[in-house]
Amino acid sequence: MSQEKFTGSVYIVTEKSPQAQLFAEYLNKHTGCQISIHSPNTTLPTDASNKLLILIDSDHIGVDSLPEWQDKLPEALIKVPLAAFNIHDMNQALEALSCTQLKGVFYRNESLEVICKGIHALLEGELWMSRDLMARLILFYRKYQSNAFRPACGLTNREMEIISLLSNGFSNQKIAEKLFVSEHTVKSHLYNIFRKINVHNRIQALNWIHQNLGPILPSIETARSLQSQ
Repeated sequence: MSQEKFTGSVYIVTEKSPQAQLFAEYLNKHTGCQISIHSPNTTLPTDASNKLLILIDSDHIGVDSLPEWQDKLPEALIKVPLAAFNIHDMNQALEALSCTQLKGVFYRNESLEVICKGIHALLEGELWMSRDLMARLILFYRKYQSNAFRPACGLTNREMEIISLLSNGFSNQKIAEKLFVSEHTVKSHLYNIFRKINVHNRIQALNWIHQNLGPILPSIETARSLQSQ
């Protein structure tokens, strides 16, 4: 792949190693982007002046840890697109998409050339996922939008939106911001949701979601992005 001139920056979130350094050097050479490596336990810099992508190594930040890691991002990076690489298979991809705001997914066997193409697309505001994975998400949202996916246990459409954001690891405050309502309103909705599905806390609610609404309940923002493609 020939080198392209491209203005952008990529933060690779992984443990520093010779292999990671070689990966970063390849991306720099073949994308033209500024590439930097950051440990999962460090605070990411917020002074990037160009377009920015955060590329997360799933070998070092597991799916279970993604929501907590995302919540610790500096405010200036909240809207920066996130992508995960070293994803094992579609099931892991679906699980990752269900708990964080990923815009891109790169499987472990993805070629470096494909990763470079994906980085350019993500920096331009596009989604980057395999056709099979994209098809699964589009099918989900078509069913969701046409009400073929019926709310369970008498949940309203608004309560289903709350559940979607809850499954993505959002706090009450962030759910309120996403839906343009007060935090008190979110708490009231959660109280009604917990009562309807007979749970007592968020952990029990998340278990109920995975058991009753399938392996994935992707985010509303991802749905809108898919529908706009």
